[in-house]
Amino acid sequence: MSDGVRQAGDAPVAATDLDELRAEALAAGRRSRRLGAWYVAEHIVRAMRAYGWTIIVGAVGQPVLYLVGLALGLAALIQAPIQDGSQQVGYVTFVAPALLMTAAITVASEEFSYPIMAGFKWRRFFYGFSASPLSSGQIVTGEVIGVTARVVLTAALYYLFLLLFPAVGNPAVSWTMILVGILAALAFGTPLLAYAASLEEDTGQFALVQRFVFMPMFLFSGTFYPLETLPVWLQWIGWISPLWHATELGRDLSYPRETSAVMIAVHVVVLVAFAVGGYIAARHFFARRLAK
Repeated sequence: MSDGVRQAGDAPVAATDLDELRAEALAAGRRSRRLGAWYVAEHIVRAMRAYGWTIIVGAVGQPVLYLVGLALGLAALIQAPIQDGSQQVGYVTFVAPALLMTAAITVASEEFSYPIMAGFKWRRFFYGFSASPLSSGQIVTGEVIGVTARVVLTAALYYLFLLLFPAVGNPAVSWTMILVGILAALAFGTPLLAYAASLEEDTGQFALVQRFVFMPMFLFSGTFYPLETLPVWLQWIGWISPLWHATELGRDLSYPRETSAVMIAVHVVVLVAFAVGGYIAARHFFARRLAK
């Protein structure tokens, strides 16, 4: 190198050009640090295009099948209205919020299980993210944002079909069930995300989660009947279930009923605690795995 010029192959590169390249690289690194979570979210959403038709068919087909089956099947047998506190409502109206919350949680159970293990074990793209300026916390945040995008699509389409039946009350208020569905998905999903990040091998753990966590939660969280109709020794499943807390909030938004502000606050606090606690745990396990 002489007179401020370095040789790069046969072509001379001025030192000022190298300084500009360094500045551009530093700027790109800072941009990744600032927007890294959104880059990860973009990757997650783009990856979903590989099974995009499955997402659309599931988001559209599930509410149609459930609502038609309930409206033409169970609701035809259950002629008497459901007594929900001091309010009497039709059976489809009663179960509709629970079905929306279940659909949102189902998306979270799908996206925060095997795809997470794939990112660590089979496709290992989380390690590729980590080799860039992205931090483990940004990777977790981006994963959550990307999955939330699919939850929003599913919950919004489900709510649209509830309106068409109709199975909800005043749209000016009941549309906020979509937001509760997002919170429900995160309340169930982020703890599952943390659990998936902690697994080194797949030995059927996710199948056990579906059979012994998701299914009992679905059956015993007041989805198809008021929780109070269960024996007390089974009601505790609903009390600790994100689905029950989200469903209760959804019913408060769907049709008028007497609910204390304390209980509404309890439902919100429980859902937020699940979501935030799971998110913090997921950051811990991602940082531990990616540091290896």
